[in-house]
Amino acid sequence: MYTSSIRSEIKEITEKAIKDLYKKEVEIKIERPDAAFGDYATNAAILLKKNPQEIRDAIKSDILEKTEVKNGFINFFISKAYLQNQVGEILKQKDKFGNLKAGRGEKVNVEFISANPTGPLTLGNGRGGFCGDVLANILAKAGYKVEREYYVNNIGEQIKKLGHSVIGDSETVYKGPYIEKMRKKIKGRDPGEVGEKAAAVILDKMIKPSVKKMGVKFDIWFFESNLQKEIGKALETLKKEGLIYEEAGALWFKSTKFGDDKDRVLIKADKGKTYFTSDIAYLKNKFKRGFKKLIYFLGADHYGYVGRLRAVAQALGFKKEQVDVVIMQLVRLFSEGREMKMSKRTGIYITIDELIDEVGLDIARFFFLTRSPDTHLNFNLDLAKEQSEKNPVYYIQYAHARICSILRKCKTKPATDNLNILNHPTEIKLIKELMKLPEIVEDASKDYQVQRLPQYAMDLATIFHQFYRDCQVISDNEDLTQARLALVSAAKIVLKNTLDLMGISAPEKM
Repeated sequence: MYTSSIRSEIKEITEKAIKDLYKKEVEIKIERPDAAFGDYATNAAILLKKNPQEIRDAIKSDILEKTEVKNGFINFFISKAYLQNQVGEILKQKDKFGNLKAGRGEKVNVEFISANPTGPLTLGNGRGGFCGDVLANILAKAGYKVEREYYVNNIGEQIKKLGHSVIGDSETVYKGPYIEKMRKKIKGRDPGEVGEKAAAVILDKMIKPSVKKMGVKFDIWFFESNLQKEIGKALETLKKEGLIYEEAGALWFKSTKFGDDKDRVLIKADKGKTYFTSDIAYLKNKFKRGFKKLIYFLGADHYGYVGRLRAVAQALGFKKEQVDVVIMQLVRLFSEGREMKMSKRTGIYITIDELIDEVGLDIARFFFLTRSPDTHLNFNLDLAKEQSEKNPVYYIQYAHARICSILRKCKTKPATDNLNILNHPTEIKLIKELMKLPEIVEDASKDYQVQRLPQYAMDLATIFHQFYRDCQVISDNEDLTQARLALVSAAKIVLKNTLDLMGISAPEKM
């Protein structure tokens, strides 16, 4: 079962009107204007340099109350009858409401967290973890076939540094109680071997339990060590295309040919491979597995990877648009107005486990999702621990619990026979808000701005609380009670669907 958004329906009927008028197919944008100008609007007439009144007159649809032209824009006002009927549609679709067919089953790989197995997962890993997991939920809702993947860097320089740290020699890098514990259990003098053993322990005893605690389930744990046989083949492919050259004893990839800001070293003068050689083989491996789109969540220090990964994709015969990189900016934790400093290497850090233990999974998830990934996030620990309506998670979950309480208390059953009596301005406002979910899913599946979901949940909870204040749900008027209970039930469905997408619980009592 799929949902068609009001916006997509308006887009379709407007494009049809333009095609009928001018015998040409165009793609237009439908946007939300200020409420005074209608529910939706388009500047198609301005862009096409056509008479907006002419286009407006050609638009015919039962879903529209009226259309107006203002300053060259065509403004659309949704029919009240259409909105009222949507309550029944939501009740029919239930948890399927918001499902789209935009993805058409296309295979998408979302790789996130992928922290080196050299220590526990920190707040930065948590931010990428929650955002990656929620984007995967959104893409699945939009109709894509999604697989979540964790790339385990279990060989190479970082693992040797871990080995030195466990041995405790002069090249020690990582510190902390976990290193002290492994120093007692893992014996040996070869940093490579010790590092590999330590990495396996960290992955199984620290990282995987943390991932589970975060509520994340990976479909694939892919180990870098499994790529070694594929690296040579990938480099050979690039050599045949004349995209590799030697200079100063090193082997280079001509990434500037594909828009990167500089060529990239593959094999260093000392014959050691760079991380990028594994990245090339890994990207090729993903496409070989049938994925049509690759999405990487990387830390702020990996900004340069955007150009080089897209360059490699093109060099291997794919389109740069098939590779997307989401760069996660830093997280800063504040308590009592002061920042709490963190550093994994000095052993002074706050793990994602500690944060979840402190504030709970629901709150950790929500707070990490509230800002765009490309902006810094200040996590307010005091607000997160607040058990009142000041805390947005409490406020939203309370709305859901209030809905459940209303439905529990009332013996009358919701009914959709008389939805046309839902005429109060707040009722109509609530229905319009409910109908935004498919648009939120569609937009976030395209631009990966997952912060739309927590904002939408807040807006929906606010409007529901207004509705509860303005409209008495249970009254002597049985028809009105049944219709309002239907609206309340629809609000419950949409709010829960939204919380489900964020991986946040929807409590029935608080």
